[in-house]
Amino acid sequence: MPSGSPGGAGTSRAALEIAVTSPAGARAAREHGADRVELSTGLELGGLTPSAASVEAVTAVGLPVQALVRCRPGDFVYEAEEIALMVAEVRSVVASGASGVVVGALTTAGSLDIDAVTRLADAAHDAARNQGRSIDVTLHRAIDQSADPAAAAALLPALGITRVLTSGGAATAAAGLATLASMVAAAPGVQVMAGGGVRTTDIPALVTAGVAAVHLSAKARAEARRGGAWIPLGVSGTSALQDTHFVTDPQVVAEARQALDGTDKRAPGLSQCA
Repeated sequence: MPSGSPGGAGTSRAALEIAVTSPAGARAAREHGADRVELSTGLELGGLTPSAASVEAVTAVGLPVQALVRCRPGDFVYEAEEIALMVAEVRSVVASGASGVVVGALTTAGSLDIDAVTRLADAAHDAARNQGRSIDVTLHRAIDQSADPAAAAALLPALGITRVLTSGGAATAAAGLATLASMVAAAPGVQVMAGGGVRTTDIPALVTAGVAAVHLSAKARAEARRGGAWIPLGVSGTSALQDTHFVTDPQVVAEARQALDGTDKRAPGLSQCA
């Protein structure tokens, strides 16, 4: 890749992006070598839009913040009311200081919802211009549920999309290497970022496939700190062990940074970075 800043247009090395849900997670990412963070809430649901206050707090940590805008869990086929809500959420997170937004939508036929994605991207760019700055727009892993990820990627340069987060349409990025390479070729000027079940041992092959960045949640289950008896408050069948939230594991972040830098010092048991 050409020389330049990590993971950007004209970059000399792939960037490391860590998915976080809190300022504490962002600090762990920053202190152990991440180049930027993706902020969401509810990682156990695949990630949902964070609050404006959360965006402000994580932005204060000092790393570029890519805010996920996803109004609900489940599929990526949205009603008009949901798209309007996400347009408003895009404007909110940009106003709160996000360096970028992470969006996506599909049609019932499994193709990229061009109208919805355009509205979301335009809202981000307009909100950033109002602040006198530019902004990143990432298409999220909705593309992996599309009928043809490489064909969908080819549409992105014309839509104001900066980056695409993808596993290459496979269950894991390591299994989608061939499609990842095809997406890199199909979307010149768009940063292809590998994410989805990434292990640190996968990173060299992902970079060889031409990706501009690697995305990891680097998550671990938080230790429960209950003061009394546990009762289920959500989905029936949830156990006390499952009724928790995820936090950022600094050791996993550091290991991923070492793998990207080519200084493999992995310790046993730290290879899973899903």
